[in-house]
Amino acid sequence: MITKTLLELIYEAANIQRWNDHLRPQGFTEIDKQSHKMFIAYVLAKFEEGDRNLSVDWVRLIEGGIFEFLHRVVLTDIKPPIFYKLMSESGKELNNYVLGQLDRDVAGLAGNFFENFRRYLFEEDFCPLEKRILRASHYLATNWEFKIIYNLNRGIYGIDDTRREIENELEEHYHLAGVQKLGLQKKTCNFIDMVGQLRFQKRWAHSPRVPETSVLGHMLIVALLAYLISLELKACPKRRRNNFFAGLFHDLPEILTRDIISPIKRSVEGLEDLLKEIEKRQMEERILPLLPEAWHRELKYYVDDEFKNKALVEGRVTIITDEEINGRYNRDVYSPVDGEMIKGCDHLAAFIEASLSLSHGITSRHLEEALTSIYRTSRGRKAGTFDFEPLFDFFMREA
Repeated sequence: MITKTLLELIYEAANIQRWNDHLRPQGFTEIDKQSHKMFIAYVLAKFEEGDRNLSVDWVRLIEGGIFEFLHRVVLTDIKPPIFYKLMSESGKELNNYVLGQLDRDVAGLAGNFFENFRRYLFEEDFCPLEKRILRASHYLATNWEFKIIYNLNRGIYGIDDTRREIENELEEHYHLAGVQKLGLQKKTCNFIDMVGQLRFQKRWAHSPRVPETSVLGHMLIVALLAYLISLELKACPKRRRNNFFAGLFHDLPEILTRDIISPIKRSVEGLEDLLKEIEKRQMEERILPLLPEAWHRELKYYVDDEFKNKALVEGRVTIITDEEINGRYNRDVYSPVDGEMIKGCDHLAAFIEASLSLSHGITSRHLEEALTSIYRTSRGRKAGTFDFEPLFDFFMREA
């Protein structure tokens, strides 16, 4: 069962400012860093599979990323150097504290989520490859931020020590094929750079909000919701993996088109279809060429018709019903994607964004209209046996 406090905890990451003792631009929040990290983890894992012929457990990778995200949000006030020192000396106690803080909201989730969380924190030999990929992804995302921070803070005491610490950590992960590839500063590195720019694209640009969320942070929130709901649906492992990354990548074309608000898309006849065609062409011409060709089919599978239920039937992408995806196609061999459920997560995330701002006293005509409109059109949405209505009701009562 997904609780209101767990959803609120996820959004707390949008309030957590990174590098807040340095001169920095906007877009350096914990939710953005964690989202960037999971994009990088996808790239590193794909390289390990393709270049090293290793078998990555994608469910363990995704859940490990979620565990580390929740762990960081609970321990948010600890500066990184102190955090790592405390973890090296009192890691068991800190981990027990985190699990204690999250027990009420995480223990009731389906799919042995809480037990896997415990094992991830306390068992060194639990998914070691996936842990290495996530740790490397963490430092690569940190380094992406630091390169900007460094240029703004040259000459400040300790900045060069921080640079050396990050470089030393990256060297520790140089055995990963993806770390070596990104170190070449070529096309795949450009993809990571483009994704990072989604930190600076604010959602609801026409309205003040608290907390502010970027397109990049919103993409992770949709992915997290899609994964947690997949557990409730008893989705097969491939379907869970697909739903997470389809949620994470669903707004990827906005790297090039920016966040065009739904009222504009829907009020001009034919505009939404035209935008979809432009986005598809931009993906083909500007984004996919930055990644190995062997990955293109999977990425297109995630991004094309992103809000439709899909499966691979005899090797062909086939649009399927909600009943079919929860029945005969809920098997790894069909590589199913719950596009309709991801659309529900997208609407729920937008609804919570509007509701939280209103509950903080930051309001506008746009937020109030969006809250009413989304609630009216989306509250009755279901995905198989999962009912979205209680999640919408959590936040409608707050508004």
